[in-house]
Amino acid sequence: MNEILEVSQLGKSFGGVHAVQDVSFSVKRGTICSLIGPNGAGKTTVFNMISGLVEPTRGLVRFEGEAITGLPAHRMAHRGLGRTFQNLAVFAHASVVDNILVGMHSQLSANPLTAALYWGRVRKQEIEARRRVEEIIDFLEIQSVRDLPVGTLSYGLQKRVELGRALAMNPRLLLLDEMVSGMNQEETEDIARFILDIKEQLDVTVLMVEHDMGIVMDISDQVVVLEFGKKIGEGTPSEVSQDPRVMAAYLGNARSDAA
Repeated sequence: MNEILEVSQLGKSFGGVHAVQDVSFSVKRGTICSLIGPNGAGKTTVFNMISGLVEPTRGLVRFEGEAITGLPAHRMAHRGLGRTFQNLAVFAHASVVDNILVGMHSQLSANPLTAALYWGRVRKQEIEARRRVEEIIDFLEIQSVRDLPVGTLSYGLQKRVELGRALAMNPRLLLLDEMVSGMNQEETEDIARFILDIKEQLDVTVLMVEHDMGIVMDISDQVVVLEFGKKIGEGTPSEVSQDPRVMAAYLGNARSDAA
């Protein structure tokens, strides 16, 4: 199957407010898909429904051909979905290594007894988890800060640590929520490079919510555009950038803000 994710007529109502209405799109395996739109368009609500944080009012979500609609978030990690959040959710007083190790939790099978005894499969899993963490640290080029408390790092490095924790879940689909929000130009370019490497070197499909139109147009294979909870456009970056509805709803606003 070429589509790793299929979203069909997804909707969410909060009381009388229709936050998302009949949104449908699919994400092809091995691609980067961006979900864009002005503030209040429903992007994060769609993300939250896909990742299990919010239960849809209607519609269907399929991952690798299986319905996952309404499954709790912790089940998503076991199935191969990883996610970052717009607001940093790191453990500020813990080291970089320990923060990334937290992401390995869904890959481990220890119970309190076997963890206390630390033998057999538990010991092998712990060794493998730490080896995997070191690979992620090397991949994200944060070797020099691996033992530092995350709270002492710059904002850009903290976002890399959060990205590393999501990669530690060994996802086949990675959901990135506003990864470059608040970053300077150099940090943004670094993250764009890492996202491309995640797709090309790690063979992980990426779905991202993003406001930075530069990164969206530079690295996306597909762009889905929302406005007022409805899909108003979809296609390649080139196709979307020439769609009058999209330019009016989002791209025009972004250009005005940048002026």
